[in-house]
Amino acid sequence: MDHPRKSTKIHVTMTKISAVIVLALVSLATVDAMNPRLSSNSLEFQAINCRKHSALLTEFGGVGDGVTSNTHAFRQAIEHLSTLAADGGAQLVVPPGKWLTGSFNLTSHFTLFIDKEATILASQNESEWPLVNVLPSYGRGRDAPGGRYSSLIFGTNLTDVVITGNNGTMDGQGSYWWEKFHKGELKVTRPYMIEIMYSDQIQISNLTLINSPSWFVHPIYSSNVIIQGLTILAPITVPNTDGIDPDSCSNIRIEDCYVVSGDDCIAIKSGWDEYGIKFGMPTEDLVVRRLTCISPDSAGIALGSEMSGGIRNVRIENVTAINTESAVRIKTARGRGGYVKDIFVRGMFLSTMKYVFWMTGDYKSHADDKFDPSALPVIKNINYIDVVAENVTMSAKLAGISGDPFTDICVSNVKIGLSAKPKKVQWNCTDIEGFSSDVDPPPCAPLAKAAKSGKCDFPEDKLPIENVQLKSCSVEIPAFS
Repeated sequence: MDHPRKSTKIHVTMTKISAVIVLALVSLATVDAMNPRLSSNSLEFQAINCRKHSALLTEFGGVGDGVTSNTHAFRQAIEHLSTLAADGGAQLVVPPGKWLTGSFNLTSHFTLFIDKEATILASQNESEWPLVNVLPSYGRGRDAPGGRYSSLIFGTNLTDVVITGNNGTMDGQGSYWWEKFHKGELKVTRPYMIEIMYSDQIQISNLTLINSPSWFVHPIYSSNVIIQGLTILAPITVPNTDGIDPDSCSNIRIEDCYVVSGDDCIAIKSGWDEYGIKFGMPTEDLVVRRLTCISPDSAGIALGSEMSGGIRNVRIENVTAINTESAVRIKTARGRGGYVKDIFVRGMFLSTMKYVFWMTGDYKSHADDKFDPSALPVIKNINYIDVVAENVTMSAKLAGISGDPFTDICVSNVKIGLSAKPKKVQWNCTDIEGFSSDVDPPPCAPLAKAAKSGKCDFPEDKLPIENVQLKSCSVEIPAFS
């Protein structure tokens, strides 16, 4: 059933997409304005927990000249502060300066605070990057069959960890690694910028992350994760620079992030082929809201392609994507197994897109040749509601798997404006079953059946992670002349 008031609202929204984009950029560029100085050297910030103890990196020999290695200083500082975990926890403050470092590990009941005038620079000396085991749900490295380098900031089996700042910067100096990747010189997988494993109560917030060697933020096998207020920037020509990749995690909140990437801005994962099936840990109970994405060759949000442990109960709201290949994409294949189900998307504002809707059932990437082609994924109950798009080449490319169709796909209240040279066939659908309501251009025949109650579903209850309230904490920043 058409609603004139809703149609008018959608039309007005289209005319204001540019304004929405500008507001998003201004908001994310001024994170520090939300954290006012209490005095000349005191700063207030929001965190899941505050700390009783605090120390400066310089107290452990840190030198912020951009040349001196601070790997030992970071490791020594965190080792010392770890002894205070049972006495109210501790925070390590990275003051103004340029702090060159290799990989270092975090500890529990700990906050790493990066000042807005501070930059952590990733070392390009491979000896400062220890090797770690391949992920059990992947069976091999993503770049090469061998092991992988530890991430710049790494942690495993932790509880209550905060990585934050007042828009401080981490620079992965990824060009060294990108060149080796393009030349085929890597024997092991490139380091990520931040990876937290087997952990609980994690916060990563209010930072600018640039030029990661590969993925930027990778929580894996973890729960109760809050990621907010990140500005993530990578060249759009560099592959595998995913912004945020929640992987076999539960109870996750991602909000108010701005990502420019050579790959998916957010990629939701849960393991690869037979290894992910065996490990069997899904990503579930995830909310993403107020994301702005630019990624000309990838998706705003991808589900998969590594989804063999399953992905369920994902809620996505208020996504702005500009000059991006697709909005919310599902990637899977024979041999993946697992499932992607109970996915709810509401409120997307899209400008200059190749596709609005894209599902791929024959994604070619496999861990090895040992996958079982009879392990078929279940793709079910995927909902999109309230979508406005302009300058679109093709409305939808939806390809399920022969003998294993994607079912209960619902699309409602969608208005798509086409580019000057659009595809003649706007909806290309195979092995797809579902519903639609109030969609323009009209959808393909497999989606022509009217949506139940006239629109697609979106849950109104809150996930537990949405009820987590951050505390007001403070940190002392010394004045540097």
